[in-house]
Amino acid sequence: MAASQCPKVRLWRWRRNPLRRPGDLAEAWVLLTAWLLALVGGLIAGVVTARAIEELADRQRAEVREVSAVLVEDAENRGPARVAPDHRVWVTVRWTVPGGPAHEDQARVPYGTRAGSTVPLWTDGAGRITSEPLSPAESRLHGLAGGALAASGLGATVLGAAWVLRLRMEQRRLAQWDEEWERIDTRRGGKTG
Repeated sequence: MAASQCPKVRLWRWRRNPLRRPGDLAEAWVLLTAWLLALVGGLIAGVVTARAIEELADRQRAEVREVSAVLVEDAENRGPARVAPDHRVWVTVRWTVPGGPAHEDQARVPYGTRAGSTVPLWTDGAGRITSEPLSPAESRLHGLAGGALAASGLGATVLGAAWVLRLRMEQRRLAQWDEEWERIDTRRGGKTG
């Protein structure tokens, strides 16, 4: 037996139809609104997040400076028998910020570096050791990744909420159908089921 050749009716909730209920039109509006909010809101959230991440990286680059520090002691492995995976160990270093006092702190330097050697460090405005700032290319990549996550997160949240709302609407519609079938069945004097 051949499959039915009924054409699929697209956008049936938007067309005038005597069988269309107000809930069908409301469901269509919910879906349309959810998709528009997910797309436009996700795009806006992604762009705003990407810009914020890049501005934060630019601010960090402006606030930190590279200084040369002198090792106070040899960079030997004093801890467990194993060397760290990046072959760096913690040692005491000393540096001076231009126009400021001398500083001394612990920093990670390559294993085997001798006392008196100079190593580059990054410091903040207060002279504390900080991590190296992101390069412009790295900050752009972080911005793109953060923007994509924000956009997809907002889109998924909006579409998930619309899905839950649509399930509620469908439960309500099924309950209404159940009531109508009950009314029709009792008019004839019988009970279905």
